[in-house]
Amino acid sequence: MLFKFVICFIAGIGAGLGTGFAGMSAAAVISPMLIAFLGMPAYEAVGIALASDVLASAVSAYTYGKNKNLDIKNGIVMMITVLIFTMVGSYISSLVPNDAMGGFSTFMTLLLGIKFIVRPVMTTKEAMGDVDPKKRFIQSVLCGILIGFICGFIGAGGGMMMLLILTSVLGYELKTAVGTSVFIMTFTALTGAVSHFMIGGAPDVWALVFCIASTLLWARIAALFANKAKPITLNRATGIVLTVLGLGIIAVNYL
Repeated sequence: MLFKFVICFIAGIGAGLGTGFAGMSAAAVISPMLIAFLGMPAYEAVGIALASDVLASAVSAYTYGKNKNLDIKNGIVMMITVLIFTMVGSYISSLVPNDAMGGFSTFMTLLLGIKFIVRPVMTTKEAMGDVDPKKRFIQSVLCGILIGFICGFIGAGGGMMMLLILTSVLGYELKTAVGTSVFIMTFTALTGAVSHFMIGGAPDVWALVFCIASTLLWARIAALFANKAKPITLNRATGIVLTVLGLGIIAVNYL
């Protein structure tokens, strides 16, 4: 039990920091940890990770929203299209051999971390406000379709895809991008967790409780820090967290 608590707590630290700083899915950190160190079946591990994501993303979204760093209007549009096309991508994925793409999310986490350190996102809210609302709506729909399809086809990487597209394609400043990403992730993670538990049955209760508690705690800490940090500091902190997590996940999976 003590060993299980330690593993879940450490996994929660990585997942919580990734969620609070970068809107990263907890599944990218918790799943490989539970599988590698607790010998847990992959399907059950992903279900626990998604359940941990729900409250962590919700409390992060609340913190970002409280600090006016959340675009709810366009976030809802993107969330709906992401959910729909995740199902489409998942169905198509079931028809196509897809083994080679399993490490996509892990390497994307690492590369995105390096990107934030080398080329920080310095877009301002004023620049965001200059975009035509109709154009932003269309962009949100198209990007939601792309993110949802890729997530459903590959099976991971939703948070990272959203952060990359919100900052690089839609031109969001970093805090608003993360706030909007965790808002969307709250609902996508809830949908995923419920479906996993309905199909796979009840998970390991103690592992679920430990992971949820640890992820929630560290996501709250990270979100509070992120909303008070200067843009350049947040870029570097986000980059360091993602880089370390990416290297850690690679070590757990491949070494």
